[in-house]
Amino acid sequence: MSISVSIKDLSLDFGAVSVLKNLNLDIKDGEFLVLLGSSGCGKSTLLNCIAGLLEPTDGQIFIKDKNVTWEEPKDRGIGMVFQSYALYPQMTVEKNLSFGLRVAKTPPEKIKEKVARAAEILQIEPLLKRKPAELSGGQRQRVAIGRALVRDVDVFLFDEPLSNLDAKLRSELRVEIKRLHHALKNTMIYVTHDQIEALTLADRIAIMKSGVIQQLDDPMVIYNRPKNLFVAGFIGSPSMNFLHGELALRDGTPVFVTNGVAFSLAGYRSEKPLLPGTKVVLGVRPEHIAVDEDIEPGAEMHEAVVDIEEPMGADNLLWLKHAGHVLSVRIGGTRRFSPGNQVRLGFDMSVASLFDATSEERL
Repeated sequence: MSISVSIKDLSLDFGAVSVLKNLNLDIKDGEFLVLLGSSGCGKSTLLNCIAGLLEPTDGQIFIKDKNVTWEEPKDRGIGMVFQSYALYPQMTVEKNLSFGLRVAKTPPEKIKEKVARAAEILQIEPLLKRKPAELSGGQRQRVAIGRALVRDVDVFLFDEPLSNLDAKLRSELRVEIKRLHHALKNTMIYVTHDQIEALTLADRIAIMKSGVIQQLDDPMVIYNRPKNLFVAGFIGSPSMNFLHGELALRDGTPVFVTNGVAFSLAGYRSEKPLLPGTKVVLGVRPEHIAVDEDIEPGAEMHEAVVDIEEPMGADNLLWLKHAGHVLSVRIGGTRRFSPGNQVRLGFDMSVASLFDATSEERL
């Protein structure tokens, strides 16, 4: 598959502060790539460099094999959707959608055709004669997306477009954006700090920290096999459980030992040698810990005490005390436990993660 956007050795400094650091990234034609990270990690800065709104200190940006590093935003073949809707309040939806085309002196019949197509795709045809003040937040964001859509560009850039909406609207528009990508098959680069948006929308996710991409991969690979401790802790809600300890050998089998309690690593798929004496962090997601009758026959079992129960409808979240650690465990919503209950736990080591305590890299 051909490359749509290519970023080579990109750096950006604001005075003495380095925001992007020798960043390299290739985005495939028609791919939906999500830039994910906490505030200040550089994700919006990278998007603004691709858009031409910020000038990089070093490196190059290519769109469709054309070097656009110093091109004006209007000449890059991009459409951008911002966090704020940025609609003209005095104009109707139709006028807002067509404004850029009219400025570019596009023929009126072509404008009418493009506006009608965008309105149909985004299901805003009944709103064309309204002004922004008469629209809900979700409808305004659809219009903002439509304004980028009418430009008929190669690459769409989204800068946290759903963060101003309530939870229900975010969920609805997330589905609309995914449907839009399936219909158009354009390259889309999407910035968010919301991991649910990232996991549900992306073909690939680039997780960023301090101007550096920590892991670039398929959402499920990132979720199930995080490359380092930062990625493991960033993805997942509630977060992955982390137990600090060290590696040892018992009867020739690697084990993880923490506070005198040993966990067999017989089912763990290691990427690097598991050397006895290595200080490590064991990571297990809440849904990968079985409780009582859910434990597989013959599996290794551990004792724990229920601290808090959080009923969440479809499932329950248990907070447990075990081997000096507090663990979160996700169980079915029909099962109930009270604080102080003694339970047995079974850890699924085939989907667990081990990290070197010093380098924080996956073992």
